[in-house]
Amino acid sequence: MEACGSAHWWARKIVALGHEVVLLHARFIRPFVQNNKTDATDARAIWTAAQQPGMRSVAPKTADQQATLALHRMRSLLVKSRTMQVNQLRGLLYEFGVTLKVGRVAGPAEVRERLHEIEQVVPGTLFCALCDQLQHFDRIDGGIKKLETQIVAWRRQEAACQRLAAIPGIGPLTATALVATIGDPAAFKSGRELAACLGLVPRQNGTGGKVRLGGISKNEMNASDP
Repeated sequence: MEACGSAHWWARKIVALGHEVVLLHARFIRPFVQNNKTDATDARAIWTAAQQPGMRSVAPKTADQQATLALHRMRSLLVKSRTMQVNQLRGLLYEFGVTLKVGRVAGPAEVRERLHEIEQVVPGTLFCALCDQLQHFDRIDGGIKKLETQIVAWRRQEAACQRLAAIPGIGPLTATALVATIGDPAAFKSGRELAACLGLVPRQNGTGGKVRLGGISKNEMNASDP
């Protein structure tokens, strides 16, 4: 099967029926698609790709791993939204001569401290929206903390996460993200193959027997989003 949307769910269903499931990354299947893209040509391309020697497969994820990845995606979106709104608020107030400290914590905190001063500077319509925005920041912070609590709770019950978290420099978020993204570690032949799957190896460009190494690829090939 192609590791696309809902592929991991289908994989679990098919495994429950007693079959063996092989998930292939869409990038490896695309070169085998001939002529126009149809269901028949896609099926033929998947079958052809699966027959290739050394073809790398994607480890099916469990429901808990997919759920944890979903929590990470939600948290990431909230963090990104908070950063954007804090920067926008600082830029808008700067147009009225109000300069704020840089940072998602320092900026809103200074707005709250100087709220009376800002009220005298900006029009009333903007000041009302500003107060609503501050409350919105609190709701976003609460949502992020709630998601982090759920993620940490999963780490406590997952043995692999606990082993990773014991490594210096790896916290609960990194440990849970790694375990949920990797899936089954047995799907990788070596640590380097795992690193390549996560995009943590340099790009290579070789010709004429000469290989040039570039920067970290950041090209994740493990699977689709949950």
